[in-house]
Amino acid sequence: MMGDAIGAANAPLPPSRGVLYGVGLGPGAPDLITLRAARLIERASVIAYPALAGADSFARAIAADLIAPGAREIVMDVPMSTDRAPAQAAYDKGAAAIAAALDGGQDVVCLCEGDPFFYGSFMYLFARLSGRYDVEVVPGVTSITACAARAAMPLAARNERLTVLPGPLSEDELRARIADAESVAIMKVGRHLPKIRQVIDALGLTDAAVYIERASLPQEVVLPLADAPENAPYFSMILLTKGADPWL
Repeated sequence: MMGDAIGAANAPLPPSRGVLYGVGLGPGAPDLITLRAARLIERASVIAYPALAGADSFARAIAADLIAPGAREIVMDVPMSTDRAPAQAAYDKGAAAIAAALDGGQDVVCLCEGDPFFYGSFMYLFARLSGRYDVEVVPGVTSITACAARAAMPLAARNERLTVLPGPLSEDELRARIADAESVAIMKVGRHLPKIRQVIDALGLTDAAVYIERASLPQEVVLPLADAPENAPYFSMILLTKGADPWL
């Protein structure tokens, strides 16, 4: 019995669980990554990130110069589809791979475009893993603040409201919400641009709206909405403020 007790006392302890870090990378320019995020990425032995199935990862491209050569990379191939099931399956698979690394005592740094909790893909992993593991979220520069800066367009002051709307909303809902708003940021414009432009024009607000695509990147475009192209990429946004000087 005493020998068993001594053997148990000398047995190696199981590794402590690792910590999952959800790291915001900002809108695209590598120099808009925060210092905290950069330090975590540089030290990481395990990196996780989403990628569109069959394509390179935009998140990885932003942080590429910070990733250590020997780091293990967990790639989550997420299909772009209106059917949510394939994407949910991809996050299930990614969460399982991350959990295995955490159980082995390794910290995992998960890369997320923009901010992890603002339309960020990391929130799907957070929902799957935060109940079992320690999770730390590192905020990032959001696309809204990046677009406002690049368009030189203050969005809200004092008690004014900023309304954030996703482009896929129905025409009627967009019209009602824009009509009731003071400043508006419309995200996920992409293929919904003709519908959004029509709604804004019908409200007589086209002259108050600015179109921005790929903010902070070399391919950046900033134009009055009236001059926006016919086709918009997914990484595009419309900002709209009512009144001549809403920030004064």
